[in-house]
Amino acid sequence: MAQSFDVILRSGTVVNQDGEGVRDIGVKAGRIVEIGALSGAAAAETIDCKGLHVLPGVMDTQVHFREPGLTHKEDLETGSRGAVLGGVTAVFEMPNTNPLTVTEETFTAKVRAGHHRMHCDYAFFIGGTRDNVRDLPELERAPGCAGVKVFMGSSTGSLLVENDEGLRQILSVIRRRAAFHAEDEFRLDERKPLRVEGDPRSHPVWRDEIAALRATQRLVALARETGARVHVLHVSTREEIAFLRDHKDVASVEATPHHLTLVAPECYERLGTRAQMNPPVRDANHRDMIWYGVAQGIVDVLGSDHAPHTLEEKARSYPASPSGMTGVQTLVPVMLDHVANGRLSLARFVDLTSAGPARLFNIACKGRIAAGYDADFTVVDLKRSETITNGWIASRAGWTPYDGVRVTGWPVGTFVRGNRVMWQGEVVTPSQGEPVRFLETLRG
Repeated sequence: MAQSFDVILRSGTVVNQDGEGVRDIGVKAGRIVEIGALSGAAAAETIDCKGLHVLPGVMDTQVHFREPGLTHKEDLETGSRGAVLGGVTAVFEMPNTNPLTVTEETFTAKVRAGHHRMHCDYAFFIGGTRDNVRDLPELERAPGCAGVKVFMGSSTGSLLVENDEGLRQILSVIRRRAAFHAEDEFRLDERKPLRVEGDPRSHPVWRDEIAALRATQRLVALARETGARVHVLHVSTREEIAFLRDHKDVASVEATPHHLTLVAPECYERLGTRAQMNPPVRDANHRDMIWYGVAQGIVDVLGSDHAPHTLEEKARSYPASPSGMTGVQTLVPVMLDHVANGRLSLARFVDLTSAGPARLFNIACKGRIAAGYDADFTVVDLKRSETITNGWIASRAGWTPYDGVRVTGWPVGTFVRGNRVMWQGEVVTPSQGEPVRFLETLRG
């Protein structure tokens, strides 16, 4: 009797633990069941992937979707729509919303709000503060929780934990890997006079490489003292890469597409405040060292740090302008263009966006194309050339720093647990997003 599947992806070049090869993939009940030659098998739906590459579902482990409280910029539906249009199958969303995601009530409200309303699967970070330290051991194990996120540099209200004692208290009680925005708040305060009114080129002068390195060094020392695992988000300096190379036992590293792609001062001269991010985009010496970190395996994952603001907000004169840009929808095409240009291998891209996140965060049944895993796929055409435009961006903010940039390599399909969510630039299935499962949060 012939095998029967819900879906077969046929004749695509599958990228998995065996390398690359033309194979069929059989899917049943949202899981991968069989990989190989399935020409004799039947399926409710067969999708021709000839000439395309089928990658494990891309996970973006740092996004800000602004819900609740700031939904004029973005919400869970629009942010996740952008994600799947860009080939992203799961996102980890950050806690700096209004109200802040720092209690069981605000966290569970977010999980409920995302269920079958978000187009991709999702997890949420719980914000670590001085006020919720005692609750963190329980909160970090809640289903759908990606872990604890702490801001060491300027952020919203009580989310800022700038001193070592506050950080030590958090690291002493948690057990999962915690994520950190590592900029030294004390140095940022000292250097505020260096900001130049109306000139965003002064942004990396104010938030300099020493502010980043000093915070990262303090964090690693505290991690060693407390026996904690830490994840340093959006590394932006050559000094951090050199330092973190020697501390991989306690610290994992994230890089972003914008720190690998944009370069100062050109980006500020061309884009103005639309290039303004925290930590800042810096000069080519820093960008090239982050690429060195990618090549040497120092960088573990890519995250977009998708942090949308409206064009009206970004048009304020620096430094009154907010920091942040869209990024979740452009992560795949921007990085595939680096693959096309020979700066990144496809295998390394897969490790940074699927296997890497699964390994760091102990994600259950995601991150590989393997039997028994969720049928999450990012289907790409490595030869397709397209121009990224503001009109393509689904974010409520409606713009991208890559407007007008032509890239080679494009996402043509997004599958989430066997559901074909996006195909050829159209969202084709109603939203069915569910919480990502983690080994440390499995219950029942």
